Amino acid sequence: MRIALAGAGAFGEKHLDGLKNIDGVSVTSVVSRRLDQARAVADKYGAPHATTELGEALARDDVDAVILCTPTQMHASQAIACMDAGKHVQVEIPLADSWADAEAVVARQRETGLTCMVGHTRRFNPSHQYVHNRIAAGEIAVQQMDVQTYFFRRRNINAKGEARSWTDHLLWHHAAHTVDLFAYQAGRIVQANAMQGPIHPDLGIAMDMSIQLKSETGAICTLSLSFNNDGPLGTFFRYICDNGTYIARYDDLVNAREEPIDVSQVAVSMNGIELQDREFIAAIREGREPNSSVAQVLDCYRVLGDLEKQLAG
Repeated sequence: MRIALAGAGAFGEKHLDGLKNIDGVSVTSVVSRRLDQARAVADKYGAPHATTELGEALARDDVDAVILCTPTQMHASQAIACMDAGKHVQVEIPLADSWADAEAVVARQRETGLTCMVGHTRRFNPSHQYVHNRIAAGEIAVQQMDVQTYFFRRRNINAKGEARSWTDHLLWHHAAHTVDLFAYQAGRIVQANAMQGPIHPDLGIAMDMSIQLKSETGAICTLSLSFNNDGPLGTFFRYICDNGTYIARYDDLVNAREEPIDVSQVAVSMNGIELQDREFIAAIREGREPNSSVAQVLDCYRVLGDLEKQLAG
């Protein structure tokens, strides 16, 4: 399986680190906005080709599939371009920043039959997999999820603290993780409400947001998001269930008394990004729909589109 990676920033390198651990996978092209960065990352991970143009990578015979870690605003059009070129594609979360664009990607996937997967990593973190497996086994049911997504990004910087060429978004990016995960764990979302704080004068986005969700099972979710929070940083999930309480921090899980739960045997890795990439590769090889396929996560973007309308009103 020969992969082109587009977007050689902080998250792109996380995927490259994960791909190194998957048998029979090679990275054959690296695409970045700056050629010097593309070449540096390509050299670091042994890719023979580097470019600033996605189309150049898509035209290569030694590319079977593409992983897109590019700016949010490019995701939908680039995912469609990959499928138009006959390439399987995994697009990092979010799939799009509008409901119409999300629908367009799903339509193209259905037309081509190619694998199109979205990087909803929470489905793959061992912590959330552990909870999901207990739900699927009928051992627990979610009553409420309380989620905090907190960063300190009053300037346009990425996860490495480097300047970004695009603006991140609490609703279309960071809320997408929880909206999809809540539906994955508790059922289709039937009610959603949102409020946002002041708009940043330079970035043009809300820096604080609050979202409430209700699923078809009656479970509720409260999500607080901020780019103003000066630590601790990250996303923290509290699952309040009918039979136990769990707190998930990325790949780690504890109970309500902060006692660690061993999730090392949930999957072949403790790295959610690597597990996400393993699913992408396996789905292509086996000719099946992947977990977190574009069709499976589409409803998340319906909810985000509805919330955007609320906030605009």
